[in-house]
Amino acid sequence: MAIIKQIHAREILNSKGNPAIETTVVLSDGASATASCPSGTSVGTYEAVDLKDNDSKRFKGLGVLKAVDHVKNSIAPKLVGMEASNQADTDNVMIELDGTKNKSKLGANATLSVSMAVCKASAKSHQIPLFMYIRQFSSQADPLKTPTPLFNLINGGKHASSNLDFQEFFLIPATSKTYEECILIGFNVTKALSEILVDNNLNTLVGDEGGFGPKLSKNSEALQLLKDAVDRESIRFGFDVFFGIDAASNSFFNKKNYRLKDRSSPYSAEDLINYYKDINNAYHLLYLEDPFAEDDWSNWAYLSEQISNTIIVGDDLTVTNPFRLQTALDKKAIGGVIVKPNQIGTVIETLAVVEIAKSEGLKIIVSHRSGETNEDFIADFAVGVSSDYVKFGALQRGERMAKYNRLLYINEQLKSVQKST
Repeated sequence: MAIIKQIHAREILNSKGNPAIETTVVLSDGASATASCPSGTSVGTYEAVDLKDNDSKRFKGLGVLKAVDHVKNSIAPKLVGMEASNQADTDNVMIELDGTKNKSKLGANATLSVSMAVCKASAKSHQIPLFMYIRQFSSQADPLKTPTPLFNLINGGKHASSNLDFQEFFLIPATSKTYEECILIGFNVTKALSEILVDNNLNTLVGDEGGFGPKLSKNSEALQLLKDAVDRESIRFGFDVFFGIDAASNSFFNKKNYRLKDRSSPYSAEDLINYYKDINNAYHLLYLEDPFAEDDWSNWAYLSEQISNTIIVGDDLTVTNPFRLQTALDKKAIGGVIVKPNQIGTVIETLAVVEIAKSEGLKIIVSHRSGETNEDFIADFAVGVSSDYVKFGALQRGERMAKYNRLLYINEQLKSVQKST
């Protein structure tokens, strides 16, 4: 039994060069761990607060010294001396200390960095892999597995300076593929896509999440580029893949209508549903995330009825929040849910959301953020809760590769366990 001996926090920089918080937890038996918290760019209204200093003289107001101070002077005095393996207890102390619905007092970045560091340190103390440690807090009915990656190969919306409205365009290997096969598919299609962009004099610079950001006249052209890249490689390798979109519709919703650059006049909700139907007919989408704005409930439910062969996924709609998720379930609005720990602020609350989603048969997609660090906690978390998919971005940029490489290591461990049994 190891108790928390020391907690220290500091300001670091994330993948966008913006400040982020990093926390180190030291236990009485000498085990220690460090965890850092990401930040989102496309942020839902109902997310927990990513606390910033709002001091225009430092980092254009994006500093996180207030969150650092909360860890050192508010959270640490309460947690030091507590048993580290009691994750629910330590997290609940922070939840009560904050006392708000959205972590606006302490900041979700402060509470999550501590929560993850406690979890990692306790796993070390118990001398078991982090994903196995997390698994004890989750429903263990599902077998241990490596989730299927959603490769975000083309970035748009707020994630790139392209003219695309939709935020992410995915290549999705079939779930029958091994993780190694998924990585090879992602690699080959990424290289083929790069070649096609060069051949067509299109930009090969990458966006926040590592995907290419070409300037195209229509959103559907991004899917065609993905299809062309897959066709080029599948002749040699026989890929079994699907496509997906994160529309991030909040970014192009204007009060009542949706404005896409595909045409000059705005889209009504009915127009947008027909647009999604057309894209689905042409490209057979497996996955469609945030097709409508976060409070456009009736159209979410209607779309789920209209496109039954596609997983309709909530992110800005549900924001890893149990109350938002329950509303989505009541309205039959989604078939899958994005899980982002920093949207809620603690490990134990994130686990609770996963359990609710699992009990209702939703697909679980554990996701990164656009402003990432090299922190790979979510890779272990995804395996620990037996998630169906992971969103780590493209196979480019070090902060994305940190997660993919961690999954490679975990996948190797899982194979060793399976051989021994």
